[in-house]
Amino acid sequence: MKSKLLIKLFFIAIILFGAGWLTFFKPTKLGLDLKGGVYVVLEAKPDAGIKLDDGAMNRLIEVLDRRINGLGVAESVVQRAGSDRVIIELPGISNTEDAINMIGKTALMEFKIMNEDGTLGETLLTGGALKKADVSYDNLGRPQIHFEMTGEGAQTFAKITRENIGKRLAITLDGTVQTAPSINSEIPSGNGVITGNYTVEEAKATSTLLNAGALPVKAEIIETRTVGASLGDESIAQSEKAALVAMALIGIFMIIFYRLPGVIADLALLSFGLITFGTLNFIDATLTLPGIAGLILSAGMAVDANVIIFERIKEELRLGNSVRGSIDAGFSKGFASIFDSNVTTLIITTILFVFGTGSVKGFAVTLTIGVIASMFTAITITKAFLQLFVTIFKLEKPELFGVRG
Repeated sequence: MKSKLLIKLFFIAIILFGAGWLTFFKPTKLGLDLKGGVYVVLEAKPDAGIKLDDGAMNRLIEVLDRRINGLGVAESVVQRAGSDRVIIELPGISNTEDAINMIGKTALMEFKIMNEDGTLGETLLTGGALKKADVSYDNLGRPQIHFEMTGEGAQTFAKITRENIGKRLAITLDGTVQTAPSINSEIPSGNGVITGNYTVEEAKATSTLLNAGALPVKAEIIETRTVGASLGDESIAQSEKAALVAMALIGIFMIIFYRLPGVIADLALLSFGLITFGTLNFIDATLTLPGIAGLILSAGMAVDANVIIFERIKEELRLGNSVRGSIDAGFSKGFASIFDSNVTTLIITTILFVFGTGSVKGFAVTLTIGVIASMFTAITITKAFLQLFVTIFKLEKPELFGVRG
């Protein structure tokens, strides 16, 4: 019995150590409502020759997601809302105006022959043939945009330069000529540069747009909101205060009514917090205010599971069973009720995650993790700690369990 218990405690210690390390040494990602940032709503508009269907909306979201990744916003959210709208959340963005401008740009790159009078001919090649673009620097250290074509694009580019030697090849972005160098010879490699009076930031932004591609459908920004970080700081401070007060009250209640099991329940509740936050950090989940609500709700369920088990233990003790037998019976009899209630909650969270959006999904994820963690702490950790105190320290008086002898 002791050897099995020690093995169980060893594995619990490993889990708690890993969860504690992830909780305290890996920063938790905060959502827009906690960290501040930009909230943008785009509306797709029907255009000639483009059908506004699920495929077009999915491609729009894909391009927008690539652009936002180029901004370096790891906690960003890009999600569809309804049939023709996209919601974008950018936590931690400081330069909001540039971010909003980049989201809505088309970044259409075109190659055209420039006539002697300065007019442009037809489009010979577009940015769709682009493999990648990045920032480079000329001999004077000025930023420029280096581009590389795909295999097929390189062949077309070579054909254009071969057939137009002596002419000027204009490279335009969104209809504006960026550069128009003379073609001195065929360029078979498919590599080139776009020069201009770029700052480093402008060159980086343009290369990001080119790599992301043009928006597949026309989209207009219909709403923008800037969420201040001070609101997030206040929300976090209030949430921390509420959590501390709630845990203190729960801890006092459990100790008064259940004595030794109450102390064990408080330790299990701390373990629940470590496991839950450790798991959230491990999967790089983004914590939002609804997510905090999910954590608080799951913490209440963790305590509720302990109450069910402890009441069963007290019933067994009143019937005259031994402390060890009462613990085993209490956990076995309480398991069915705990399992059923948690499974029904998990069914609901699954539905919320599948059909919900944004903050609803965040609530569902944190509540799911919290429910699973609460089951583990209530059934496994609480039982192991109780057996530790009873078996190792010989604490077997019914009075220690809130039952008068």
